[in-house]
Amino acid sequence: MTAKIKMQHPLVELDGDEMAHILWRMIKEILLEPYIGLYTEYYDLSLPNRDMTKDQVTVDAARALQKYGVGVKCATITPNTKRLQEYGLQQIWKSPNATIRAALDGTVFRKPIITKSISPLVKNWLNPITIARHAYGDIYKGSEYRVDSPGRAELVFTDKNGVVNRQTIHEFTGSGVLLGMHNLDESIANFARACFTYALDVKEDLWFAAKDTISSTYDRAFKDIFADIFAAEYQEQFCACNIHYRYLLIDDAVARIMRSSGKMVWACKNYDGDVMSDMVAAAFGSLAMMTSVLVSPAGCYMFEAAHGTVQKHYADHLAGKPTSTNPMASLFAWTGALKKRSEIDDNLRLQEFAAKLETASLQTIEAGIMTQDLVWVSDSPSKKVVSTVEFLTGVKSRL
Repeated sequence: MTAKIKMQHPLVELDGDEMAHILWRMIKEILLEPYIGLYTEYYDLSLPNRDMTKDQVTVDAARALQKYGVGVKCATITPNTKRLQEYGLQQIWKSPNATIRAALDGTVFRKPIITKSISPLVKNWLNPITIARHAYGDIYKGSEYRVDSPGRAELVFTDKNGVVNRQTIHEFTGSGVLLGMHNLDESIANFARACFTYALDVKEDLWFAAKDTISSTYDRAFKDIFADIFAAEYQEQFCACNIHYRYLLIDDAVARIMRSSGKMVWACKNYDGDVMSDMVAAAFGSLAMMTSVLVSPAGCYMFEAAHGTVQKHYADHLAGKPTSTNPMASLFAWTGALKKRSEIDDNLRLQEFAAKLETASLQTIEAGIMTQDLVWVSDSPSKKVVSTVEFLTGVKSRL
C-alpha cells in the first residue's frame, strides 16, 4: 500500500452541528484519512460546546486561523429563540461565522460547483457567477431594541472630546423595533481590494452593487471607497487584462444578472451577499453545490460549506433512517483547504490528491450517481439516487 501523504503544517479544523457534522465525519473516514496523515488543530464549534465555553471556543478558533493561515469549517447552527429552548442555551449566541469574519476582517467568495450533467435553471447562465460577500458589520454586528411604548428613537454619536451628535430616527406613537448597525472605512477598503485582486486573478469583470440612492451616507461610503481605490490602484491593471469594474444599484444588478451569461464577480454587502449567494447556488443546481472561502487581508483562508446544518436529514439520521444528503460543499471545503495548505507548504503530493478527489467527485455525479437533491436538476440520461455513504463510496472507487 502506498504510504499516506504527509502534511508539514496543520489545518485549523472547525467542526459543526447536526447532519453537516455527520457528513464531516464520513468524508474524513472514507475519503481523507485512508490517504492522508491528516494533521489538524481541532475546534468543536457545535452549539452545545459553544454554549458550554460561553463561545470562547469560537474566539480561540479565530486566533488559530490567524496563526496557521488555513482552516476548514463545517456548517454550524446560528441559534434563535427556538434553538435556545431546544438546546437549553445560556443565551442566544451570535453566529460563529460572523464572529470569525469580524476577527479576520475577510471577504467571502462563493462560487458554484459546475458539472457537465447539470444545466443552470437560468438557461443563459453559461458560466459561473462568483459572489464576493463583505464579511464585516451590518446586521451581523448590529444592536436591536424592542420598543414597547411611545417615545423618541435617536442616533447618538459621542466623539472622543465628548461632543454629542444626535439625529432623530423616529417618533414612536406605539410599539415597534429598532436596529442599529455600523461599518468601518478600513474594512470596506479591505473588502474592495480583495474584490479587485480576485477579479484580476480570475480575469473576470467585477460588479459592486448597493443602494446609495436610498442610503446616501452608509451605502454611499461603500460606493465612494470602491471608486477611489479602483481609480488609484487597479484601473490600469483592469484595462491591461481587458476586464471592467462597474457600480450598480442592487435592484439594477439583480435584473442585469438574470439577463447575463455569467462569468463575473458580483461584490455585495454582508446581508446582500448572504441572500444572493443562495440564489446563485440554487440556480446552478443546489445549495450544496457551492464553494465558499473567507480570505483575510493578512492572507488567512477559511474554506467552508455555504449551506446550513440540514436539520431535517439529521432527524432522519437519529431515527435510523438512511439519508441522501449532498456532501459536495463540505467535500470541496476540505479539498480547497488542502490545496491552499499544499500551495503554501509546496506539498505537490497533497495538491495532486486534492485535485484528483474533486475530479472523482464530479465524475461520480456525471455518471448519474447522485444524492436526492440533484435528481430533479440533472440532465443525466440514467440517474440513480444513492445514500450519502453510497455516494462517497462511489467517489472513492473513482479516486
